[in-house]
Amino acid sequence: MFGYISPDTPYLFKKDEILYKALYCGLCKGIGAGCGQVARTALQYDMAFASALVHNIRGEDVKIKKARCAAHWFRRRPIAAVDDTAIALGCVNTALAYFKLCDDKADGEVRGVLRHLYKKGYKRVLKRHPRVADIVSKQMQAQSALEKAGCAVIDEACEPTANMMREISDYLLKEYSTPQTQKLFYNLGKWVYLIDALDDYDKDVKKSRYNVLYNVYSEGCRAQAVKKGEKELVFIFDMLFAQLRESLSAIKFNFNHDLTDNIILRGIPLKTKAVFYGGCNGGCSADKKTAKQLKKQDLSTGV
Repeated sequence: MFGYISPDTPYLFKKDEILYKALYCGLCKGIGAGCGQVARTALQYDMAFASALVHNIRGEDVKIKKARCAAHWFRRRPIAAVDDTAIALGCVNTALAYFKLCDDKADGEVRGVLRHLYKKGYKRVLKRHPRVADIVSKQMQAQSALEKAGCAVIDEACEPTANMMREISDYLLKEYSTPQTQKLFYNLGKWVYLIDALDDYDKDVKKSRYNVLYNVYSEGCRAQAVKKGEKELVFIFDMLFAQLRESLSAIKFNFNHDLTDNIILRGIPLKTKAVFYGGCNGGCSADKKTAKQLKKQDLSTGV
């Protein structure tokens, strides 16, 4: 995951906001316990969402207590206790961060040199959860192969990330994995890849990097690409939202699931609208005009 999964905060209950932040802090400590202190710097809030989802489906109660940490030593705050699930998710986070930076290095990005900071943490992933490293490595290689081949089919380009999320969910949920949990994580992975491609459209075009949406629409900026492919993109995103809702309704949860419902049913569609109608990052002559025209039309959010 790449920092796109977040809640619709105004509609988030206070109890769920506390849980969300506590899971985030617990995962930070979990990464430290499983992958070392440096690897903690790569933590994303996406993993707090994954933690809430996995703990709930597995029926593992999250124990929260107030404590201090190195980053917030001046005041105690609610922190989820480190357990096996938190450590496993920490390994997933570290593996994703390491391979993302390796990919950046291959693309000529300056930040790619930071991969060395996570190399030691990744070696710990190989020892603790080799299956996680295997899944991420295999699917990242599949993704790279598609990109090198210049894939111009949106569904095909999304497949490695979608399969990676599905396989990781199987590993984390184990006996609690079902066809519906697989479908949920598969579509989450597909959404993450597609929203990332949309968000990075202008940067990828400017730096001549692969972007499946550019290969499909061949427009110089994101706003123009969205305008050209609006009907197709709206259909794809609306189908993803519908499939996420369908899977969510069929999954057996053991505890209250207001937090994950908020993120999946409200946060993800609203994030999509923000990126979809956001215009061009780099700015172009058609940027403001095109974005304004698109905002007059509505992308279904299911909320």
